[in-house]
Amino acid sequence: MLPQIQLIPGAISEILASVSETGILTLADRYGLMAAALDESLDEEERGCVNRLLRSVLKGRIRVVADLSAAA
Repeated sequence: MLPQIQLIPGAISEILASVSETGILTLADRYGLMAAALDESLDEEERGCVNRLLRSVLKGRIRVVADLSAAA
């Protein structure tokens, strides 16, 4: 049986704020985005935020790192 993945309420806006501030997408952020992608109850605004983040990664505007946190 696969483990249940649940998105923490408010996680999308927190990820968006963090990435906007640092320009870095961390491992923890990617796990949050994975949970969001699997969450069928996302509203249009949250889904749009996830899509914007992913487009920014594809265009090279956001750097993807293996660190768990962007804090130095």
